[in-house]
Amino acid sequence: MSKRLKIYTPFISAGVQEAATYRTDLVFGLLGDVLACFVSYFIWKAVFLSSGGELLHGFTMPQMIVYIFLMFLTSMLIYSGGTYDIGEEIRDGSIAMRMLKPVSYNATFLFQEIGNKLATNVVLIVPLVAGIEIVRTHVMGEIQFDIVQFLLYLFSCVLAYLVNFFFNICFGFIAFIIKYLWGANMMKNCIVGFLSGTIIPLAFLPDTFEKVLLLMPFSSLNYTPVMIYMGMYSGSEMCFYLGLQIFWVLAFWGLSKLLWSTASKRLSVQGG
Repeated sequence: MSKRLKIYTPFISAGVQEAATYRTDLVFGLLGDVLACFVSYFIWKAVFLSSGGELLHGFTMPQMIVYIFLMFLTSMLIYSGGTYDIGEEIRDGSIAMRMLKPVSYNATFLFQEIGNKLATNVVLIVPLVAGIEIVRTHVMGEIQFDIVQFLLYLFSCVLAYLVNFFFNICFGFIAFIIKYLWGANMMKNCIVGFLSGTIIPLAFLPDTFEKVLLLMPFSSLNYTPVMIYMGMYSGSEMCFYLGLQIFWVLAFWGLSKLLWSTASKRLSVQGG
């Protein structure tokens, strides 16, 4: 096992170097996300003021503030760019070099992203969590941090990242057929953003629709980790949704293997 992992060490190193090289891009990306958070804050503040009540679909305004900033943190932790990377490699032909290597195609992307996250998220997570907890304590009136819930949140984020990674890999294989994924990827991101509770909490949707979405893989991306962090799930609910995340990891991992064996037989590129 250690020998197999050692094979992928260069890909981790490549991910770290990529993050170090494109630091400015990371900074501007974070600033854009922070701006989007504050836009969401003012929108939801207006929604609560217009509702005339303190409670809206199980959320108070302070809880909604925490939800918005936790969504920002979670989206950053579980981000995966596999769809875009596969599309670009097929477009320019560089996928041929990756396919020639005697390693798993999916694993090369996974370990490269792990390296990227080690260089960025490990540095950012402490100040971001501290900032969220300061806001959370301020709006709630008392210290809310629970180390057990936080560790379960991190575990859920790992599962959410794996779901997101293998889902994006599966979606990226569409590029073997349509050649260019920019438009399809934009559409996918909008749909996933809505279905994962990033834009609107799933609790705000009609009951039947909410129950269906909670069983789909998209709620396992952002919604489940955030609800665990906020303590909105009971013990049995938490176990159920963590188990559901594990199920979707295995499902998309198996599907990615199947799609790869099929798609790689019909590869044609536009460049390279």
